[in-house]
Amino acid sequence: MEMFAVMVEEGSEDRDGKPSVGPIYRNILSKNDFPPPDPELSTAWDVLRVSVEKYPRNRMLGWREFSDGKFGPYLWKTYKEVYEEVLHVGSALRASGAKPGSRIGIYGSNCPQWIVAMEACSAHSLICVPLYDTLGPGAVNFIIGHAEIDFVFVQDKKVKEILNPECTHAKRLKLIVCFTSLAEEVKKKSASIEIKSYSWNEFQHMGKEHPSEPLPPQPFNICTIMYTSGTSGDPKGVILTHENIALNVRGVDLFLGQFEDKMTADDVYISFLPLAHVLDRMIEEYFFHNGASVGYYHGDINELRDDLMELRPTFLAGVPRVFERIREGVIKALEELNPVRRRAFDILYQYKLAWMNLGFKHKNASWLADLLAFRKVKARLGGRIRLIVSGAAPLSSEVEEFLRVTSCAYVVQGYGLTETCGLATVGFPDEMCMIGTVGSPFVYSELRLEEVPEMGYNPLGDPSCGEICVRGKTTFTGYYKNPELTAEAFKDGWFHTGDIGEMLPNGVVKIIDRKKNLIKLSQGEYVAVECLEKFYGITPIVEDIWVYGDSFRSMLVAVVVPHEENTKRWAYQNGHRGSLSELCFLKQLQDNVLLQLKSTAERTKLRGFEYIKGIILEPQPFDAERDLVTATLKKKRDKLHKYYKVKIDELHQKLSAGRR
Repeated sequence: MEMFAVMVEEGSEDRDGKPSVGPIYRNILSKNDFPPPDPELSTAWDVLRVSVEKYPRNRMLGWREFSDGKFGPYLWKTYKEVYEEVLHVGSALRASGAKPGSRIGIYGSNCPQWIVAMEACSAHSLICVPLYDTLGPGAVNFIIGHAEIDFVFVQDKKVKEILNPECTHAKRLKLIVCFTSLAEEVKKKSASIEIKSYSWNEFQHMGKEHPSEPLPPQPFNICTIMYTSGTSGDPKGVILTHENIALNVRGVDLFLGQFEDKMTADDVYISFLPLAHVLDRMIEEYFFHNGASVGYYHGDINELRDDLMELRPTFLAGVPRVFERIREGVIKALEELNPVRRRAFDILYQYKLAWMNLGFKHKNASWLADLLAFRKVKARLGGRIRLIVSGAAPLSSEVEEFLRVTSCAYVVQGYGLTETCGLATVGFPDEMCMIGTVGSPFVYSELRLEEVPEMGYNPLGDPSCGEICVRGKTTFTGYYKNPELTAEAFKDGWFHTGDIGEMLPNGVVKIIDRKKNLIKLSQGEYVAVECLEKFYGITPIVEDIWVYGDSFRSMLVAVVVPHEENTKRWAYQNGHRGSLSELCFLKQLQDNVLLQLKSTAERTKLRGFEYIKGIILEPQPFDAERDLVTATLKKKRDKLHKYYKVKIDELHQKLSAGRR
């Protein structure tokens, strides 16, 4: 059996009350030690600076402009043009009072200005702090205050949220710079609270008038503070240094260098995952390192295919829900074909899959199948895709296999968190044994599993399972202004992820559970189910509720025990009779409960992905007799899932069918 990781230290039994720990694993490229850094690449600023010297005329950043009622072709800025803008914006920040270590907020959708502002921070040892509003109500206000941000770059349509009276910390801002133009009313409103405001061109002009030489950072300097959602309470700020970013780029270089197909300056990436998330940020850094091109989607995820056809990218990264939709689109198109052509597609699929399972690379497994059937799937993605990467949550084996066979591209899964700079493990292209896994440890990471006795996971057992713990050169240094949370996350020098993994015999990791009752949906968003149950539990028609979601679905569902008295009152008012058990079969009652849950979600300002999309009505309370709760009435979530699994699967099928 081929090994995809090396064991550098054996595990040990529990001692002094500490949990058992599994062996320490590294990437095969780090067998003896982590590879030395690239001497040209010690900071995030080096990534752009070196590439501008090597590829000044290459296309770097692309975007589409809206005119005559539609979006036009992609327009491009070269590396040299972007670099000049970066110098002007950085000079303007310095002229406005920004000093090394100042925190600079960036708030808005992906666009060239986002990157220019980010690179200007790196050029002058300033700290880039993305502002991301989907972290919950008040997150932007919290981050501005917590990170002590003085300067903000903001998308035009987001300005009103910064200047909203509820954003109380905005009063500390010294200036606001809009990505494009600046409305007169915005100028007046910001001036009224003593905040200077500039359009993009005005700010650049200031930089030209007051030039400043860059103040390059040191590797140990903070590059960015990225805020992520916690299990409860306020967002937490993950501190990533310039060394973290630079070694991540170096590690991807070394990893991809093992394979026949190399990345080149001709590659094109379509950016639609939020730049405020680490995955997109790190992909773009890697593309800049290679002098390649990044084109931004025009802002509507539902029209992403239009951008794909216009840009014709070679690299596509997304969360599982994106790839689920791609598969659903292909299957829907197949259903419209005649039975003979559908049958031909199935035969070609199984034929190519069989050869791939025998070890043949995707492009050599069946050129005939690619020609007759799968080139049409590739055409739906623009026609030039060479590599597909899925991250943020586990991709289902079914979808991963489908993409590997039909996309005519390499398909790779990775695993990581903001705290690991986006990558803790990475899969190998064209290795079918990787399906359903997240690969082996990343080049600059070490990984081990730690026992979780309360959940029955033991890294020294068979199979080897436990909490995934990571350490290495790309692991974060701590949570900003939160030493207690940092100490809780780091134990014995290892970052405890909270994810439960299984180490397969070939050194490949499979994600199987979550230590806390915090689940990640297929689009990569975390959901604290216990917290949601408390919110939804206040709904008058709800007696009890169990919220369920998993990493292979984009929607939450729930099993609801209706409040008997309130339910019967509703039934009487709507002309229904019967016991609670009989009423639970009524679709009208199901619709009413869903409506009330939605009302609760709106009233408590839950985020869209926290809305419950489907329910099962259960007339019986969750009880200990069925082993669904403990003696103290705490929910046994694994037992609840096992008990309701069939109904949950049926509900998901109905919801999926309803969306087609």
